[in-house]
Amino acid sequence: MTEELIRTTNLVKVYGSGEHGVRALDGLNLKVMPGELVAVMGPSGCGKSTLLNLLGALDQPTEGEVWVAGENLARLRDVDAFRARTVGFVFQLHNLLPTLTALENVEVPMQGQVSSQRGRRERAAHLLETVGLGDRPGALPSQLSGGQRQRVAVARSLANDPALILADEPTGSLDSQSGAEILQLLADLNRSQGATILIVTHDRRVAQTTQRILRMHDGRIVSDHQLTDPLEEDLRMLAYSKLGQALLGDDGLQPGYLSREEEATLRRLLVKVGEAAGQTPKE
Repeated sequence: MTEELIRTTNLVKVYGSGEHGVRALDGLNLKVMPGELVAVMGPSGCGKSTLLNLLGALDQPTEGEVWVAGENLARLRDVDAFRARTVGFVFQLHNLLPTLTALENVEVPMQGQVSSQRGRRERAAHLLETVGLGDRPGALPSQLSGGQRQRVAVARSLANDPALILADEPTGSLDSQSGAEILQLLADLNRSQGATILIVTHDRRVAQTTQRILRMHDGRIVSDHQLTDPLEEDLRMLAYSKLGQALLGDDGLQPGYLSREEEATLRRLLVKVGEAAGQTPKE
């Protein structure tokens, strides 16, 4: 049986101390298998980014254990080496070095991992080709669009062929078209290269491009399911929205509960329901 790539046990992270301490993670247990494409959702402050930081060995838990690729992160002898060879990061802001070209930015994580300069250069060129920027190796970040810069960031995350890619709101600073292209790129990498990818997002559209959605609240995972039928997923998203919670609550729907995004979700749901019944909803 294939071992899980990620395992956390009773994971707790507290920032601060005493009565002012903030419990960002509260006994969180998680398993992710190799090759999964997973979204982590939840409101601001629920612990999503804290979880990613712990999985990427950027921070340490207050209690509990984190295992990634067979390594207990509390017992790492060389944290930098682990991050360099095992984890690739894609952040909301690409974090490219402005004075380096696209090719040179992709080469940066290979320092100390790929011995020859020629080997680093060839791998970086191949990765830029993989993300659709094979014709822009000499471009500086300032000469690239936001979507292109994020493509370079994705290529950089793949530099050392990591077992795990952690993406924190990777489309948050992009327009809808560029965001969709980045999500398609990550999905393609998951399928073609078997990359294990965790995406932190608050955007249901991003989550619905993955295979599995974890929903967090107050430092815990409150829902964990595989994506199956798109209509079922829309219903689930609706149930977790303010509108859904209001409809399911005892007090009913109150004025001002329906945001523009929730209106769009509800309309898509009505359209799908109408199509399934052979009807077209009225405007």
